[in-house]
Amino acid sequence: MQNFIFEKIKRIQALAEIGLEFSHNIFDRERYEELHEISLQMLNQITDVPVEKITPVIQDKNGYKTPKVDVRAVVFNENNEILLIQEKADNRWAMPGGWADVGYSPSEVAVKECFEEAGLKVETSKLLAVLDKQKQNMPPAFEYVYKIFLLCTKLNDNISVGSETSDVGWFDEQNLPELSTPRNTVDQIKLMFQYHRGEKTEPCFD
Repeated sequence: MQNFIFEKIKRIQALAEIGLEFSHNIFDRERYEELHEISLQMLNQITDVPVEKITPVIQDKNGYKTPKVDVRAVVFNENNEILLIQEKADNRWAMPGGWADVGYSPSEVAVKECFEEAGLKVETSKLLAVLDKQKQNMPPAFEYVYKIFLLCTKLNDNISVGSETSDVGWFDEQNLPELSTPRNTVDQIKLMFQYHRGEKTEPCFD
């Protein structure tokens, strides 16, 4: 129930921001401003995060609220193991990846993140999935996020830690480490193994 309320509050905040961008009626703008402030106060109440820290994360002020994009590089080795990196942020594990950067295509983001976080040179080969984070039983987040999973082929065998990672390694499906669930879930990792085994071939979405 709390996750449901959390997402509805974020939706109210997004509608308020859109209204402030496109409405020129002073009375409507006052109401959108009030809705915006109420949504921030409600987020503060259910998360215990101060309003001044919430605002920079969720308020783009770009006119129309759109989802953020998280790109993940899916890499397997010859032993049918998947590449995971240990995040310094929570000491848990995830597929290499992160927020999409302006000026980079999704495949370029995957290549860049894989090298920066795991020291591995790769090239992208296939789109596997585009998933709505809200529908993936993942921990709630201030941002509304689409997650893109791209299959990558390794170009060498060199792996090393990066500035945001404390370890990197290869793991089989039956021996996964503790995962960083804001970044990926067990179900998502298992989905990637299904693609690797050829059990799934077409990209999945939503």
